[in-house]
Amino acid sequence: MIIDKFIKALEGKNNIIISTHAYPDADGIGGQIALCLALRSLGKQVHCINELPLLGRYNYLDPNKVVFSIEDHPIKTEEIDLIIVVDTNTVERTGKFYDFSKNIEAPILYVDHHPCDQSIVDEHCIDTSAAATGQLVGEIIEGMNIEFTEQMALALYTAILIDTSSFRYPTVSANTHRLVAKLMDAGVKSPTAYNGIYGTKKIAYMHLLGKILFSSDTNEREDIAWIVIKKEDLSIFHSDVEDTHAFINNLLVLDNIKVACMFRDDGTFVKASFRSTGEYNVGDIARSLGGGGHSHSAATMIKKEDLDLDTVIENTVSAIERLIS
Repeated sequence: MIIDKFIKALEGKNNIIISTHAYPDADGIGGQIALCLALRSLGKQVHCINELPLLGRYNYLDPNKVVFSIEDHPIKTEEIDLIIVVDTNTVERTGKFYDFSKNIEAPILYVDHHPCDQSIVDEHCIDTSAAATGQLVGEIIEGMNIEFTEQMALALYTAILIDTSSFRYPTVSANTHRLVAKLMDAGVKSPTAYNGIYGTKKIAYMHLLGKILFSSDTNEREDIAWIVIKKEDLSIFHSDVEDTHAFINNLLVLDNIKVACMFRDDGTFVKASFRSTGEYNVGDIARSLGGGGHSHSAATMIKKEDLDLDTVIENTVSAIERLIS
């Protein structure tokens, strides 16, 4: 069982750092903060170290200031005896933390819900059936008989809320909701949690969203829909990439939709993100294009080289049409 693997990994370990993937979302951040606070309650010396400081929008999840960047952490690395990486199953995805970790003689334990090789599943705390890493972390905390504090609960509730797109993905289970009920019992208020993560937008966000949705398009059968975000859009509307992550979910309400796509052009690469209503495995679609992810949420990076954006979109949509046919 995952809890047994986690407890075994903790044996004799008292100085721990927890990291997550580069450009983390609320699932990675919420999972690492809650796990840090839980392990501190056991008397462990624990800090979170990420590639960069938290974005301001996430500071409310970390009132205890447990998250540091590589540049400002207070830790003596020679004392570290365990590294925990959440919401990814490869340390290479942690950005600059990867190089930082090379200088630490300590084992790495992954806590994650993304698909990976069975060998990684066997050695680490991986559960691909979990709706979010936040759910998995919550179940681990429960398994150690640690009582949720309100701060842990808010971090985990937010993690689950974000990674399930407000509980709409097919991985959401009865166990997800049982855990959420316990988080609410610990003091989380749904309106407060929702407004904390979604209600911090500027008017420029609404203008950007309106422009992007106005230019949305579909294939002839209207079972594939897509939106396009260009680098200059972010500049014009004084927004950043973080503001755009949930834009794609607006396409899932379309009649007859099977696969939703979002193409974000940074000039050199196009990030193609995919969402599914559940009938088709967009993880397989992303892998066929060199990426990866879940059955309902996945992405890939496409190098433009001699291709223009319109050609990238046309080629990708055609590939999806062949796959779902």
